[in-house]
Amino acid sequence: MIAKSSLKKTGRFKWRLPRSYKSGMRVDGLIYASERLLQGRGSSDPLEQVANAACLPGIVRASLAMPDIHFGYGLPIGGVIATRERDGVVTPGGVGYDINCGVRLLTTNLTARDVQPHLSDLVGELLRTIPCGVGMRSKIKLNKRSLTDLLRKGARWATSEGYGNASDLDHTESSGCITEANPDMVSSKAYQRGFEQVGTLGAGNHFVEVQLVEEIFDDGAAQAYGLFRGQMTIMIHSGSRGFGHQVCTDQLAKLARAFPTYGIEIPDRQLVCAPTESKEGREYIEAMSCAANYAWANRQVLGFWATESLERALGIGPAQHGIRLLYDVAHNILKREKHDMDGRKETLVVHRKGATRAFPPGHPELPKEYRPVGQPVIIPGDMGTASYILAGTETAMRETFGSTSHGAGRVLSRHQAIKSAKGRRIDEELKQRGITVRSASRKTLAEEMPEAYKDIDEVIRVVHETGISKKVARLKPIGVIKG
Repeated sequence: MIAKSSLKKTGRFKWRLPRSYKSGMRVDGLIYASERLLQGRGSSDPLEQVANAACLPGIVRASLAMPDIHFGYGLPIGGVIATRERDGVVTPGGVGYDINCGVRLLTTNLTARDVQPHLSDLVGELLRTIPCGVGMRSKIKLNKRSLTDLLRKGARWATSEGYGNASDLDHTESSGCITEANPDMVSSKAYQRGFEQVGTLGAGNHFVEVQLVEEIFDDGAAQAYGLFRGQMTIMIHSGSRGFGHQVCTDQLAKLARAFPTYGIEIPDRQLVCAPTESKEGREYIEAMSCAANYAWANRQVLGFWATESLERALGIGPAQHGIRLLYDVAHNILKREKHDMDGRKETLVVHRKGATRAFPPGHPELPKEYRPVGQPVIIPGDMGTASYILAGTETAMRETFGSTSHGAGRVLSRHQAIKSAKGRRIDEELKQRGITVRSASRKTLAEEMPEAYKDIDEVIRVVHETGISKKVARLKPIGVIKG
């Protein structure tokens, strides 16, 4: 484990891992964390992975770690790197297996008074309507032609099929589609896994959560986002499911075969890579983009079914609930983006692995109504912990390629969490705290119990005080479904 003495404190919540730490580092590591968060790194040190990523060809500025950092495959979860398009590399380890795992937040006109009498019915209806858990199949059955269309169009495929409104695309990162998607780069095995998983939640840390806006920190941004104290919201956390996992598996195998031909030296084979403009580099981007589009279509469908569940459970229609999409953001993704490098705009390939985009006020990719305050940033807790809405900032654009934390970050492995939860009823414990939980598996509840994660309030304190995103609202859970 990297000793704390190897880190140079450069601010209250900022630490530098100098490139002299390890031979081959091309840039420094930059870690955003409090003293307490640094202490909770676990036995497998994610900071070593920060140093490894700093060795990648074409990497610029720094190898970044958000305060929710924990050990992952290749790049740590909570890691961000950017490489030059012209002479840098792409690495699947910088995105991960759950490509475009992300979060969507629906707001309503409803308050606790409207929802609490029907909460049990609502949570039950969500569990009946949304397939969740390992191996669950969607009610949507696709064939090769329709799945290919989905991979090209992303969320736009879902809205064209009647799952939500075309206006949702304006409130979705990248309008819910990366145009570089090329279905020809997707294997038949990935297709087989994708036919019956659009509109499924999955297991693990994925969830649908009924929440109440507990506190407003920034009145102006909250007003722009349509948030008010006591408001009921629905948060959806899911990704590209088995399809994305297979895409990553396939591409890693391809890159492992091609990698030696490029003469690139890396300290960790999990960061196997290829030049961005090489055949293998382009093919990875095209396949990864298909998985990202799959995830956006998936969350679009899940949002539609969550709306239907609310209507059935409460016996109301759109005029009463006023559901609208606040925003949908990706957590595990690779993007070509323009960033300011030494006073000029340069195209970079930004890898966000367990990190979310946090673009500043005025950015042209934001919906017009959000441009005065910045991009909505959605940082979820898990079951018994709060979630936060924040706003993107110029500081993030300047320091972290417009990126910030994506969640709380694990402190216990799933095995450790199950061991710690032995003999406990996590659902009953949460019920005593006013949270109704339904799950397809008690094992999932044990794996995802609140103690398995870092203190979300501490994570938010770091990102807010360092300025890489600013607090807008705090949301507390009252109902949850898990796989």
